Amino acid sequence: MSYECFDVEIADKVAHLRLNRPDALNTMTPAFWRELPQIVNGIDADGSARAIVISSTGRHFSAGMDLSVFSGDGLTGGGDPDAPPVEVGRQRAQLRLTAMALQDSFTCLERTRMPVLAAIQGGCIGGAVDLVTACDMRYATADAFFCIQEINIGMTADVGTLQRLPKIIPEGVARELAYTGRRMPAARAAEVGLVNEVFATHDDLIAGTLEIAAEIATKSPLAIWGTKETVNYARDHSVADSLNYIATWQTGMFQPADMVESFAAKADKRDPDFQDLPPRPAGL
Repeated sequence: MSYECFDVEIADKVAHLRLNRPDALNTMTPAFWRELPQIVNGIDADGSARAIVISSTGRHFSAGMDLSVFSGDGLTGGGDPDAPPVEVGRQRAQLRLTAMALQDSFTCLERTRMPVLAAIQGGCIGGAVDLVTACDMRYATADAFFCIQEINIGMTADVGTLQRLPKIIPEGVARELAYTGRRMPAARAAEVGLVNEVFATHDDLIAGTLEIAAEIATKSPLAIWGTKETVNYARDHSVADSLNYIATWQTGMFQPADMVESFAAKADKRDPDFQDLPPRPAGL
């Protein structure tokens, strides 16, 4: 299937999504917001991929939200000019639904059963920060920078950055970025823990990130799913609640087959051969 904003390739259990509008700085058009969850949810539903890499093309990872999104009916409350005027309360309700739909386009990255790795070059601006903070890990080129651009255009970021970033880096650092709109260079992003590793070039970045994804893909996909689920839960709950959650998860999910295969593979000096995750039931 072809997409307007992405190229998609799945090889050796790793799904690679590339933003493919470099001449437009990979801005996030209405098609982007439709396509990303469609692609990610499809990969998750199939269950055969074991890691997802999101990378980009051109000078910049993404310049964020495209202005065409702000002029769409969903944000303006507009529509047929001959239709009766929409009552203000309903316009505001529609705006809230639109914001929540945009949020869900990135929340799907957290919900998917596979780890999601972001490979970031150049500018990661505005909505692009929302995107990468919803990923499991982030990697960057030496020339990359991060900017919470919304404050520079007179609005509050509302698609996930303010909710996720303070749980990735120190809160004071996140607040400084959010209040000032300054650019954080890759070296500083690595220093505060926003990115896991900085690579010299874009080619090195892609190769290095795919290598990490490939290593993840060799592990039990059921154990990886449980690990992601548990880390996400622990982020938003107390230690006591999280311990209770993993005990309950293990009661249902922990079965010896993958451990047996791991030990057998080690004894036989071969790579383990794990079953894929089961496909999600249709419609879920």
